[in-house]
This record gives sequence, C-alpha cells and structure tokens, in this order.
Amino acid sequence: MEIFGYLASVLIGISLGLIGGGGSILTVPVLVYLFGLDAFLATEYSLFIVGISSVVGSVSYFKKGLVNFKTALVFGIPSIISIFLTRNYIVPLIPAKVFTVSNFVVTKDILLLLIFAGLMILASYKMIQKTTDCVTKTSDLQKNSTLLAAGEGSVVGILTGLVGAGGGFMIIPALVNLLKTPMKVAIGTSLVIISLNSLIGFFSSMDAVKIDWKLLATISSIAIVGIIIGSQLSKKIDGKKLKPAFGWFILVMGMYIIVKEIFF
Repeated sequence: MEIFGYLASVLIGISLGLIGGGGSILTVPVLVYLFGLDAFLATEYSLFIVGISSVVGSVSYFKKGLVNFKTALVFGIPSIISIFLTRNYIVPLIPAKVFTVSNFVVTKDILLLLIFAGLMILASYKMIQKTTDCVTKTSDLQKNSTLLAAGEGSVVGILTGLVGAGGGFMIIPALVNLLKTPMKVAIGTSLVIISLNSLIGFFSSMDAVKIDWKLLATISSIAIVGIIIGSQLSKKIDGKKLKPAFGWFILVMGMYIIVKEIFF
C-alpha cells in the first residue's frame, strides 16, 4: 500500500500547485489508509507535508508579485493563534474513548477522522460551487469584510489545529468573495497562509508525538515534486476548471471515510 501512498503524495502537491488548496484534504487519508498511521499522528505529519510543500509552491507566485502580504496577515495572525491553542490545549483534552453508542465505541482517532470527513464534504461543496473573480475595492463593506475574513482565519486555524487541514478551500473563497482579491493573487496568498499555519502548527506540537523523519522527509519531497508540477501545469491549465471535478472526488472520499469508520 505504501507504493500507492507515494504515488498519491504527488497528487497532494499537484493539487496545491494547481488550485492553491485541497492538498491537506488528501494528505490525512493517504497517511491513515495507505501508510497505516493513526489519525492524530497523521494530522501532525499532514501539517509538515502541506506546510513545506506550500512554501515551495508560493515561491513562483511571490516572484510574479501574486502574493498580498497584508491580506496574509489579516488571515494569518488570528489563524496562527487558533492553531497554537487548538494543538496544545484542545486536542490533548480529547479522551482516547470519546463515547459509546450501543456497541460502537467512538475513539479519538475515529472522531478526528469523522470530523475530517465532514470537512472534506464541506470542501467538496466549496470546490464544486462556482467562484467569481473580483477586483479590489474600498468601502465600509470592505472593512466589515476584513473583520469577517479575520474571523474566518480563526475558524481555519481551529480546523487546521484539529485535523491537520491547511484550509485552502476556505481561504480562497474568503479572499475572493470577502476581500475581493483576484483569483491568482488569492491562490498565491493562500499558499503563504497555509505554509505559515501548517508549519507553526507542526512545530508547536511536534513534541507530543514520535516522528519518523525519514518517512516524513520522503513523503514531503514527493509532494514538493508534485507542487512544482502543479505550478507548471497552472501556466497551461485553468485550475478553476479542474476544481469542480476535484471537488466531486473529495466528496466521494469523504463519504468513504464515514462509511468505513462507522460500518467497518
């Protein structure tokens, strides 16, 4: 199964490079079902893999001037605070056995995977839904939108801290619809936010788990190759056209996780 895991790792990077998100939605299922890691360890590995891949992916956007650092701060600061609090104070409070329904025991791992599956379904909706490209404008609505974006940054931080998802599927619609950021700038800015969120989340809680650095480095390297491929493909392929198809794929995977964890 590890061979399939390494192949899937390429798709993690391609997704990030091509559409600016979705990589972390693939990472946790790949680590759990193809590499056999437990859910909590998978979320920790996911933070590093997605974070380091996003750093590489953001370089080309930065060189082209397609990163808005002011917007990244609006999202990033509340998000980083939320990640730190979630990884260090909320996740450790979740008991090994959360609750029991009849003979079905919901463990910490199952709970995290079910939350993740719900997140995948939400992500699929965001990806399937059409997003309009807008231009920047200033107004009272813009100020309110900035506050809403900061609030969504906090929500993204909680989700990133909880299940290791970078949150690109939430960040990009917020940047485009709330802050009126052009799509290509939104993708570049999203990669910067994801890299900050994920790496800070990883290093703030890495002491809680035993990390196989060889495996982590191998998967990360493959994902980086994928993001380079994705970045090159983005020059020839419109990521917005591929996003709905990727959304349907994520929806199917989310449903699969729910069925597998509850019934098998």
